[in-house]
Amino acid sequence: MELLQLHYFLTVARLEHMTEAARMLHVTQSSLSKTIQRLEEDVGVPLFDRTGRKLRLNEYGSKFLTRAERALFELEQGRQELRDLSDLDHDVLELVVTTASTLPYILRKFRNKHPHIQFHVEMLTTEEAAVLLHRGEVDFCLSSPPIEGDDIEYEIVHVTPIFVAVPQGHRLAGGSSVRLTEIQDEEFVGVKRGYRTRDLVDAVCRTAGFLPKYVYEGNEPARVNALVEAGIGIGFIPGTAVNPREHIHYLRVEDHELVMEIALWWKRGRYISRAAQQFRGVVEQYFNSLSSEGYVKPAHEDSDSGQV
Repeated sequence: MELLQLHYFLTVARLEHMTEAARMLHVTQSSLSKTIQRLEEDVGVPLFDRTGRKLRLNEYGSKFLTRAERALFELEQGRQELRDLSDLDHDVLELVVTTASTLPYILRKFRNKHPHIQFHVEMLTTEEAAVLLHRGEVDFCLSSPPIEGDDIEYEIVHVTPIFVAVPQGHRLAGGSSVRLTEIQDEEFVGVKRGYRTRDLVDAVCRTAGFLPKYVYEGNEPARVNALVEAGIGIGFIPGTAVNPREHIHYLRVEDHELVMEIALWWKRGRYISRAAQQFRGVVEQYFNSLSSEGYVKPAHEDSDSGQV
């Protein structure tokens, strides 16, 4: 059994499509098929059910996939540990986030402290981030709970309220708080299902007897502020995304607890490089500075707040 066979098997198992797997691996389909066939001969059982050109991971393949992922994960951790021991400055952090409102400030602080360390960041839904965490393909995920799994660990780094954001001139813009029943007939802008803020807000609104009517649902949380400011609809904005420079009025929710926890997640057993440890320290320091000031206040309550 060869490492190349395992790498090829993982790709085919995840895609369940030989042509797409060959394209991703930059090999011919016939070469990939032969490699998978040799692997099946080595293990002594078929790993896929084949119907024409379609592949489906069978019971044998599903069990072998778990072992193969674990084996390659451990080998990658060994490689990472050796590289870390030899050279910190050339390490690359792999990060995934489900909310980006605080990310520019965290990355700026990290780059100022460690200018030679590179990083790669992806913005994903909670479900997409969980897949990469379980596979051990990222160092950290900055997200809101829940991400479930016995192989996942986390640290709550901040708790922030979620405000109702309305444009200046809105009928509610003169107040400081609002009951959810007062906005049930409004039109909303927000992110798509799968983002933690959206899922949390929908669940709380459901307990109040309604579901928000969305006229815009997107993949870019930062765009929600601009759409509220433009008067397209009202929205739910975490305190970490409050921006006093925008013409938006922020209201606290009176009758329901609407807060969002922000956590740093990592795969249990994944080697935490020195670069990753440095990043974790910057994240903790940044959110500790926010927590020491209390909840982020809406712009109309404190013009110096919301710079996160």
